[in-house]
Amino acid sequence: MAETTLDGLMAELAALEDPKMRAANQKRGDDHGVNLSALRAVAKRLKTQHNLARELWATNDAAARLLSLLICRPKAFELQELDVMLRQARAPKVHDWLVNYVVKKSPHAEQLRVTWTDDPDPVVASAGWALTTERVAKKPEGLDLSGLLDTIEAEMKGAAERLQWAMNHTLAQIGIEHADHRTRAIDIGERLEVLKDYPTPPNCTSPFAPIWIKEMVGRRGEA
Repeated sequence: MAETTLDGLMAELAALEDPKMRAANQKRGDDHGVNLSALRAVAKRLKTQHNLARELWATNDAAARLLSLLICRPKAFELQELDVMLRQARAPKVHDWLVNYVVKKSPHAEQLRVTWTDDPDPVVASAGWALTTERVAKKPEGLDLSGLLDTIEAEMKGAAERLQWAMNHTLAQIGIEHADHRTRAIDIGERLEVLKDYPTPPNCTSPFAPIWIKEMVGRRGEA
């Protein structure tokens, strides 16, 4: 089998580029036009190649970075390296995959969560809140849930869009997972009205926290 080279992969990604898909993605802030199923197929063929993943990331090309995140070894990144990568990841899809596919699997996830949550850059802070949501759901021991609700109550209404979404997800997750904080979480959502009027397709759950909480709790048969 011929050796996979960076130039060869970049040419392959360029051949997969679809102008219509790029136009649709750009409306969401993503600067690539590669079908994600096709991208995953390339990653499946390559398997894990961490050094190649680093080379792909260094190209600053969104499609290449998405592929990088699929073939990297998440636990092999150093803390400072992940911090730099997160600050470079401005496209929403790259940012989302980096947090969910890589950082959440890293031994540095908790330290980065704490660092990022208080960052003055709202895009960086949104990653910290995404990691906080993960902890609320899976490992809440040691989290100050009341303190998190205090911060959300004080700051979510005026937060930048991506940070607001992330904080709202934490709010909903607290209400869903922790019955003793549920009433307050719903009350905060109702008073702040963040995403209350967000257009929600049929058969989808509204991102408005009070509706989201009540629906998820109801599915579990809880009060």
